[in-house]
Amino acid sequence: MKQTQLLPSELIERRILLIRGQRVMIDADLAMLYGVETKRLKEQVKRNPGRFPSDFMFELTAKEKGEVVANCDHLRKLKYSSYLPLVFSEHGVLMLANVLNNPRAVEMSVQIVRTFVRLRALLASHKALAHQIEEMEKKYDSQFRVVFDTLRRLLEPPEKAKRPIGF
Repeated sequence: MKQTQLLPSELIERRILLIRGQRVMIDADLAMLYGVETKRLKEQVKRNPGRFPSDFMFELTAKEKGEVVANCDHLRKLKYSSYLPLVFSEHGVLMLANVLNNPRAVEMSVQIVRTFVRLRALLASHKALAHQIEEMEKKYDSQFRVVFDTLRRLLEPPEKAKRPIGF
């Protein structure tokens, strides 16, 4: 079976956020990807509450909404919305495609899940590499300490540069 790609996976990756320790997507992004209005998406969620337990979907708090709007330029119009956005985990994304019953939603959900799986694999390989370095460090003497410290620093995510105070 031929895999069709509706959008570049990088576009989907940028819309996957880490909130409350889970990788999730915001309702507005999913509505855009699925080709429906956010209002329609939320209607279907309300009509099918049993399909969306808390590990599939949850509503952001006002503080979380503010952080998301501040960090994601494409979500700036949420700043003026009086509603708190819903966010969906990987399983919630699939369930949402089922309740929308829209061919584009079904195709997009497959692509989104593949992106979630690829991100999970990248994270697992990163952890495996860190574990291998740790094992090698235990095995070899202190003369390689500098090498291991450098490798460990390279595996850490870069720190965000702090903006200077003043003008």
